[in-house]
Amino acid sequence: MSSKTFPKLHNAMWPGLVGKGDGPGQEPPISLKRMLELTAGARVNGQKFDGVDCFLFLPHTDPNASDDELRKIADRIAGYGFSVGSLVAPIWTGTVGDTAMGDAAARKKFCNAVKVACRIAGVFNKHGVRKYGVIRIDSADGNVEKWSKDPKKNTAAIAKTFREAAKIAADHGERLAAEGEICWAGMHSWKAMLDLLEAVDMPDALGFQADMAHTYLYLMGYNAPEAALLKPGYSEDEFYAAYEKMVDKLRPWTIDFHVAQNDGEVRGAGSHDKTGKHCPAGDPKGKLDVVRCAGYWLKDAPKRGIQHICWDGCMFPNAMLETQSTWNDILDVMLKVRAAHGWTA
Repeated sequence: MSSKTFPKLHNAMWPGLVGKGDGPGQEPPISLKRMLELTAGARVNGQKFDGVDCFLFLPHTDPNASDDELRKIADRIAGYGFSVGSLVAPIWTGTVGDTAMGDAAARKKFCNAVKVACRIAGVFNKHGVRKYGVIRIDSADGNVEKWSKDPKKNTAAIAKTFREAAKIAADHGERLAAEGEICWAGMHSWKAMLDLLEAVDMPDALGFQADMAHTYLYLMGYNAPEAALLKPGYSEDEFYAAYEKMVDKLRPWTIDFHVAQNDGEVRGAGSHDKTGKHCPAGDPKGKLDVVRCAGYWLKDAPKRGIQHICWDGCMFPNAMLETQSTWNDILDVMLKVRAAHGWTA
């Protein structure tokens, strides 16, 4: 495969962290070093991943790390021949940030988390390991019910925070991508997400991060029945008509893209009201034709500045994550997506 073939294929590092911990029923986190080893070990017909997207919080990355410490992380990643792409800002309560829907103090903490992410991005950029990608955010508030009591007011509050954060990012030469997911207040349906993006109205500085697993649940109207585009028992024709309608609304805003699979199940998780869980690339329960559906999002991708795509598969058991064939299967799907919808520079 030519080195000029796009999009570059990245693996997410946060599946080693999300849903892990020392709480009841939780498995221990998987280190950044181990996630890099597993990613580097993936091979399909001699091809490998081009890079990784990273989560900017402990235990993978200390948000207060010195420049020298960050350069050591960059050296480790580059040592595998990887680039760094998009970075997840530590915006949530309990990390650096706080809810974007909160009071002035909470919004200040949210924006500070974005500033922290921009600093780390700058070190990686100067190092040379990072040449593309965005900084990922969400509303950092899982209280969809609270949002629903006054949607106009609460969307306006989130939009105000996002505008402040986007200005910080733009000053650092970065772009923010807000990931829509049914558990995030004000971002929990395709319609609420679109309303928020339009309220922010800073398309050069803040766009949408589309995750195929989460946007599938947008179609079904979980947490927002009024925005449902499909009903259970839908036909294939009905699915693709609804999928195209949703993607046509959100694609113009999409500046970062996660390839993923979803089995349609929704469960509560911690502070999240409800959320969907990713499932393995080849899961027979998967609701998506991953390659076909990816094409809807990747249409005209170069015009929106997209240079890479990332696999996202969170809350998998550690035994699955530690199995090398898991990553070979994921890379195989990613290569098929690129073969069907990629481009050359």
